[in-house]
Amino acid sequence: MILVGVLRHYVVLLLQSPPKKLSRAAIREQRALMRAQILRTTSANSPVPPSVYRSISQHLSQAFVDGTYLKDGPPKGDAPSAPPNPLTDPSQMDGMMAGMKTQMVMMVPQMVIMGWINFFFQGFVLIKLPFPLTLGFKSMLQRGVETPDMDVRWVSSLSWYFLNFFGLNGLYRLILGNENSADSSRDMTTPFAAAAAAPQAPQAQDFNKLFKAERDNLEFAEGLYEWVGKDVETRILKKYGRLS
Repeated sequence: MILVGVLRHYVVLLLQSPPKKLSRAAIREQRALMRAQILRTTSANSPVPPSVYRSISQHLSQAFVDGTYLKDGPPKGDAPSAPPNPLTDPSQMDGMMAGMKTQMVMMVPQMVIMGWINFFFQGFVLIKLPFPLTLGFKSMLQRGVETPDMDVRWVSSLSWYFLNFFGLNGLYRLILGNENSADSSRDMTTPFAAAAAAPQAPQAQDFNKLFKAERDNLEFAEGLYEWVGKDVETRILKKYGRLS
């Protein structure tokens, strides 16, 4: 089972594809929002002169209203923009498909091993634990063996499989690192939940709403604007004692 887990880890690595690069329009859309945020957060002690600051702020505010930086172009008419649908986004679909492929690679080997054990070794008793246990462990350690008089310390083949199935995670982390694909706990997730384990593109955002909110923030930041170079000559002369 250790070799199966290691092999599964490297198969998952081979199946994973790097995230697709963003288009020029999408990068421009993100950078415009970032530029406005930087301008706004530095307004209280801004290195930008007043005329340049107001020019940039007004330009960005108007561009956000007009939808100039939206990757799909300005919104048409007054119709409200629909929320982005992840099923129509190719990058999101690629992430879901990668997660489903990863889930299949993780589930199929375990199903084959468990079926093989059930077919050839059903009802077999493999080992006896060297320490006493209470009767509460009987159903867990003797799965597939219906003998009420057997000592609890005996472990059936199917129970031994499950003990290894969940108990080898620490060994996998030691061999492959914390972020390994051999972790058995991922096998218990659904195929759609497994998509979270695969690299995905960032979740789609409604930049039209973000731009409108950022426009309001820019207008508010203009009231807090203070140029760091204001009266800098006087301050320097006072600092070095050239002006009383």
